[in-house]
Amino acid sequence: MGTENIVRIGIIGCGGIANGKHMPSLKKIPGVQMVAFCDIIEERAEKAKRDFGTPDAAVYTDYRKLLEDKTIDVVHVCTPNRAHSFITVDALHAGKDVMCEKPMAINSAEAKKMLDAANETGRKLTIGYQSRQRADSQYMKNECLAGTFGEIYYAKATALRRRAVPTWGVFLNEYEQGGGPLIDIGTHALDLTLWMMDNYKPKYCLGQTFHKLNNDVEQGNAWGNWDPAKFTVEDSAFGMIVMENGAVINLESAWALNTLDVREAVTSICGTKAGADMNDGLRINGIRQNMQYVFKPSFSAAGAAFFDGVSSADPAVLEAAQWIHAVRNDTKPCVLPEQAYTVTRILEGIYISAKTGDLYRF
Repeated sequence: MGTENIVRIGIIGCGGIANGKHMPSLKKIPGVQMVAFCDIIEERAEKAKRDFGTPDAAVYTDYRKLLEDKTIDVVHVCTPNRAHSFITVDALHAGKDVMCEKPMAINSAEAKKMLDAANETGRKLTIGYQSRQRADSQYMKNECLAGTFGEIYYAKATALRRRAVPTWGVFLNEYEQGGGPLIDIGTHALDLTLWMMDNYKPKYCLGQTFHKLNNDVEQGNAWGNWDPAKFTVEDSAFGMIVMENGAVINLESAWALNTLDVREAVTSICGTKAGADMNDGLRINGIRQNMQYVFKPSFSAAGAAFFDGVSSADPAVLEAAQWIHAVRNDTKPCVLPEQAYTVTRILEGIYISAKTGDLYRF
C-alpha cells in the first residue's frame, strides 16, 4: 500500500451514485485519497475533483488512461450497468482492487468475466450492496449465524415502490441498464435474502415482468413525470426461485405499482426454529415455553467506531469503511463476487423466464 497506509482511489463514473454514495462516504474514511476522476462528460469529473479530490487529482474522459496510473490502489466503478463488466475486468488486470456499484453486471456472462478476472489476478472485487450494512441487516445476519432460525426454507425479497420511478440518468434505458426495478432495487432485496439464508445454489425460477403503467398520463411520481417514450424497461417484476435444497424465495420489485405495501430492500425469512421480517423495524418471531413471541430489538443507540475512527450509522459509510479495511488488511470484503454473481444469475433467470413464459433452470 502507498505511503503510511494511504489508500489511493480512482473514481470511474462521476454521476448520481458516485456523488450520492461513494465519494461522500470515502471522504469520511481516514487515510483515503481520491486522486483520479473519470467521466465521459469532463465537467462532471472536474466537479468531482473540486468537491472530493486531492488538489493534484487527475481528470480523465477515458478510463483506460486512469488505469495506467500505477499509484492508484483501488478503483470504484460507478457507471451505468452496461459498462460495469469491461471496466472492472480492465481495472483488475491493471492491478487495482475494485468496488463496483450494483448490480454486478447486466447479465451473468458479463458477471462471470468479472469473477474470472478477480480469480486470475488475485485482486479484490466487491459489489455495492450497502443494505447489508444497515443495523437491522447486521443484527438479523448475526442471528442467522447464531442458528436462531434453524434451517431457512422460505423467504421473501421485497423492493416495492408505489410511484417512485427514477427519471434521471439512464434508469429507464434498457440497453444501458439491462432492466428496470428488478435489476435496480430488486437486486438489493435478493442479495440480502441470499446472504441471510447463506444459500447460493438456485435450481430453477419462474418470473413475470410487467410494463403496465408506463403510459399513464397522471403519474403522481415522486420525482416528477417520466417520459413514456423513454420508459423502455419493466415497471414491476415478480419471481419465485427454488433452491437446490428445496428452499423457496419469492421476489417482488416495482418502481410503480398500485399498492400500499411499500418497502424497499427488505427480506422476510422463515426457518424451522424462528422467523424474522423487516416490516416494522426488525421483528423476530418464534415459540418459547409453548407461547408465541415477537422480539423487536431497538437500534436507537449511537453507532460504535468499528473501523479506524469511523463511527456512522450510514450504511454507505460503513460499506466504504469495511471495504477499505479489507484492502488494507488483505481480508475478504463483506460482499464476495461469487455471491453477487449468483444474484445476477437469478435476476437474469427471472427476466428470461418472463420472456419465454417458461421455467428457467440454472
